[in-house]
Amino acid sequence: MREDATPALAPTSIEARRFRDALGHYASGLTVVTGTDEGEPVGFTCQSFSSVSIDPPLVMFSVMRTSTSYPRIAATGRFAVNVLAHDQHALSSRFARSGTDKWSGVLWRPSPGGNPLIDDTLLWVDCDLWAEHEAGDHLIVIGRVRELSPLAADGRGPLVFFRGAYRHLREIDEFGG
Repeated sequence: MREDATPALAPTSIEARRFRDALGHYASGLTVVTGTDEGEPVGFTCQSFSSVSIDPPLVMFSVMRTSTSYPRIAATGRFAVNVLAHDQHALSSRFARSGTDKWSGVLWRPSPGGNPLIDDTLLWVDCDLWAEHEAGDHLIVIGRVRELSPLAADGRGPLVFFRGAYRHLREIDEFGG
């Protein structure tokens, strides 16, 4: 390690497609990160989301530096993360596109912090922007959780992305079936 504790980066021969395909074997949930820009809802699909800390309550997501939606959200200093349910793959696809009216026909309401909460999601998390960290071609965004949705009792599972496709979870009984 160098004195500044930042490891020196050696050149890599890993091709982008190979890297993406390999990491596609790690299943992830899907979310829509939302905020506002001059009162208008803004959002994008994000599959890199997780908890960071319980005390204080922190979550994180990563977003490409080339995102046109995230800077509009970041300017307000707050955002919401809408965790998609297994039957919301059309919403995920809609918010993954750029240059379209993502919000046409989407029902939502403002969170306590003023961020768009998409109706019927599995969970929402309302946050203040805590920190941003540069990480290659992405930003790692950390948010301090200000409010959480009540937990749904409807039994729906999350929307999952694995090996380039949307998936559903299936419960495994104690005998592995």
